[in-house]
Amino acid sequence: MSKFSRIVIATAIFMGPPAGALLAQGTPGSGTSPTASPSTTTDKGTAKKKPAKKMTRQQEIDQSIDSGTVPSRYRGSVPQEYQQYVPFAK
Repeated sequence: MSKFSRIVIATAIFMGPPAGALLAQGTPGSGTSPTASPSTTTDKGTAKKKPAKKMTRQQEIDQSIDSGTVPSRYRGSVPQEYQQYVPFAK
């Protein structure tokens, strides 16, 4: 009898629903999940402009050569008394 009960238990474990289905709160596409409704109302408020792409190092060097200026990110490495002599990009 104990052999029969072991077989029944093993069959129930293998034939039962997967654990993920028991714990799932809803499918992403069905719209029944609790997080689906707030995200649609906040989409309008979060629409912002994307920041401009940063230039590559070579593009920055080329632009500084063309304009005859030094990129402003180097301003901190120049002592304060000499900054008036360096043509930083504006």
